[in-house]
Amino acid sequence: MPDAKRPTPARPGAAGRSKELPEHLKAYKGVWVFVELERGQVHPVSWELIGEGRKLADTLGVEVGAVVLGPPAGRVGAVAAEAAHYGADVAYVIESPVLADYRTVPFTEALTDLVNTFKPEILLLGATTLGRDLAGSVATTLATGLTADCTALAIDLETRSMASTRPTFGGSLLCTIHTLNFRPQMATVRPRVMEMPAPDPARQIRVVAHHLDMAEDDIVTKVLDFIPDSDQDKARLAFADVVVAGGLGLGGPENFALVKDLASVLGAEYGGSRPLVQKGWITADRQIGQTGKTIRPKLYIAAGISGAVQHRVGTEGADVIVAINTDAKAPIFEFATYAIVGDALTILPALTEAFARRLGAQRAVAAE
Repeated sequence: MPDAKRPTPARPGAAGRSKELPEHLKAYKGVWVFVELERGQVHPVSWELIGEGRKLADTLGVEVGAVVLGPPAGRVGAVAAEAAHYGADVAYVIESPVLADYRTVPFTEALTDLVNTFKPEILLLGATTLGRDLAGSVATTLATGLTADCTALAIDLETRSMASTRPTFGGSLLCTIHTLNFRPQMATVRPRVMEMPAPDPARQIRVVAHHLDMAEDDIVTKVLDFIPDSDQDKARLAFADVVVAGGLGLGGPENFALVKDLASVLGAEYGGSRPLVQKGWITADRQIGQTGKTIRPKLYIAAGISGAVQHRVGTEGADVIVAINTDAKAPIFEFATYAIVGDALTILPALTEAFARRLGAQRAVAAE
């Protein structure tokens, strides 16, 4: 007997995507952004996401909500007001002693309670250490979908769903994910992926205060110490104005010193492509690309890097990209601002000498 023919799965955009939302999900409206506030400091990714959330909300015709959690007598009120400058319409705030420092349990309880009470259709968080932990916990608690490390967000008006795009298969492909029948639709986005919006100090915000019914005795985890990122001896690639990076085109680990020399003269951060981390030339905190750090510097100099899609996704937000490669057909030349076809081992020392001479002369004049 011949095998039964297997049914053809529904394609995105076919009948499966045009299915109307279940009635109980139609009450979910609005785009929310979790504002990462730690010891009085707001992570810049929060403002980047409010800017992106503004675009999504305008397409849907809804408000942008900023979620601000923190201790009483902290900066919650000031941060809520600042959220308006970047595009938020309303701030949902909870002030509680248990929210003084980040812990998974109280922050998950606070955020899920806000979601269940006010019902946003989209919830965005930064793909930071804190944001990734909280996003996974909240999505699990709410039993909804979460797309991690997105590089682009858009709205499908047919289904009112968020199209969350992210690299997959080691960065060799891009896939777009829709959460059709669950709310809120959740996504995390890494710092510097989205453009920082220009603040408008004239914008005002509506504040909605909410109570968290949780005491310190309800929480097993205790904070014993706090070490700021600024005190750790790690690269700060995501926030550098100038970045110099190298790839396998440098030939060997001994030649990576040429990248460091140029970075030193420019006062820049240095990094490299994923193969260099895999070979042990550099540490993982200096990897640039979708599977490493996403950067958006004013100047990015890439030497001996081919520019595969995962590297492009992590670097194309730079204002100016100078690419050096012996292969005139290297993919990086497709998105570089300036392309230099040549041997990085010759060009890097020449750039270092030229910049040292030029910057040294400028510093001498400034000192007079």
